[in-house]
Amino acid sequence: QEQLPAASDAELRGLDAEIAARSGQLQALQQSCRHMEAELKDLNSSMTTPEIAREIEALRKDCASYTEKLERIKSATNHVTPEEKEKVCREQQLYRREWRRRKRMATELLDAILEGYPKSKKQFFEEVGIETDEDHGVELPATT
Repeated sequence: QEQLPAASDAELRGLDAEIAARSGQLQALQQSCRHMEAELKDLNSSMTTPEIAREIEALRKDCASYTEKLERIKSATNHVTPEEKEKVCREQQLYRREWRRRKRMATELLDAILEGYPKSKKQFFEEVGIETDEDHGVELPATT
């Protein structure tokens, strides 16, 4: 460096200004590059025109099949009448009440037996062979 001529203050200020200008240009280019990379990522993750065309065709086929199914349902002659629906609901309520009544009676009877039984309820049920609703994951339907 001793062999190079010494730079004047004016030249140093000019070089500093050029460095500042170039740094500003660099930042602008880096910002532009980041923006373009983000745009490229978005474009790469989106569907291509042929993929969109296939997707649209598949959706149209689905729509046509659902429309056809809806028309078959609308034109069906075996609709349930309100009277039939009401009859089924009444029967379901009757069976649910009977189930509750019988379950309550069985529970009361078993509780009475278990009062004098020396072993646990579970052991009694195993010995006698009683299977409960809970053993099979069955619940009484809620009242509607």
